[in-house]
Amino acid sequence: MALETFRSHKLRSFLTILGVLIGVTAIIGIVSLIEGLNSSMASQIESLGSNVIYVSKYKPGIHTGRRSSSERNRPDITFEDALAIQRYCPAVEAVSPQNYYSPPEGNIAKFKEHQAKNFAFFGALPDYEKVNNSFVQSGRFLTDNDIKYRSFVCVIGQDVAEVLFPGIDPINKEIAINDDKFSVIGVMEKRQTIMGGNENNFILISYGAFQKIHPEEVALWLACRARSPEVMQTAMDEITDLMRRRHGLKYKDEDDFALFTQDSLLDIWRQLTDAVWLVMIIISSIGLLVGGVGVMNIMLVSVTERTREIGIRKAIGAKRSSILWQFLIEAAVLSGFGGVLGILIGILLSQFIALVSPLPAVISVPWVFIGFFFSVGVALIFGIYPAARASRLDPIECLRYE
Repeated sequence: MALETFRSHKLRSFLTILGVLIGVTAIIGIVSLIEGLNSSMASQIESLGSNVIYVSKYKPGIHTGRRSSSERNRPDITFEDALAIQRYCPAVEAVSPQNYYSPPEGNIAKFKEHQAKNFAFFGALPDYEKVNNSFVQSGRFLTDNDIKYRSFVCVIGQDVAEVLFPGIDPINKEIAINDDKFSVIGVMEKRQTIMGGNENNFILISYGAFQKIHPEEVALWLACRARSPEVMQTAMDEITDLMRRRHGLKYKDEDDFALFTQDSLLDIWRQLTDAVWLVMIIISSIGLLVGGVGVMNIMLVSVTERTREIGIRKAIGAKRSSILWQFLIEAAVLSGFGGVLGILIGILLSQFIALVSPLPAVISVPWVFIGFFFSVGVALIFGIYPAARASRLDPIECLRYE
């Protein structure tokens, strides 16, 4: 009977479920994108390994503008700190200081008529490969002699290689980076990217050469790899003790540096996606609220239109509960149909976005069911009043209504 009612009023029924459809589409579409981003980010961070420790001036977070004066006056993490950790922390297997440079106009690299812009440019040590779990695909990586003699050699990412050397082997070719000439000794393997990031858009040089051309750049980013996941805490304790002694901190003084692991990076990412979840909840709630009001409105109209039918059903023995469930089921089927359409459109929309943009999308089966149950639940909540009103109608008044 519910399906027959919808077939009789197709346009009216579609307009009624439009709000539910939009709400469920928003839920499925946004959840698919968030799940895709979470999965991609987690795989990238986990690709570094489970025993990487980061040392920086501040702990990463989304509230960087709220630091106290004491935090803002913290000393920089320096190359000498990296050398000390490498020498005096036995639980640390490898140390990778990374010092970045970017002029106001952005970094520029040239090879003949080809030019690459806005890439990450930094100095590194041979341990970079081991710590970051990223290795050269062709050529070789930096050696201790490159650092010692401040050799003007570089290793480039895949994106830079494709721009500067289309169809050409870049090994042993000379390029100009911000007016300094370097010889390309290696090309790094391609890494997974997310949201158009620069994971493959970089040029790294020997730290010795970096210190020579940019002696003003002192502050750096430091990554350390513990010898195994089992000694992670030992390595962190050793680094903490060493850094406190190097900074001259007393027993009761707080740390003026930050140590964190990949779990901390995942926590920061989840804090960022929480804002997206909030937007999703607001959008979907508005859509479902509008859809619920639409369902209530159309059911009230339906009760009025079918007053005589209700009277006949009651006159031949229909109970109040039978009338109540009849209209509740009609509301649930109507809204559930909108939920199914919303699920299909949400899946197609998220897959289309993933196809035309760097945003990945993963269909979450639990949220598909949640979206459907939300749509049916809205109908039951907003349909209870029209259904109860229909069940309380007097059969005598209903029979002479027309």
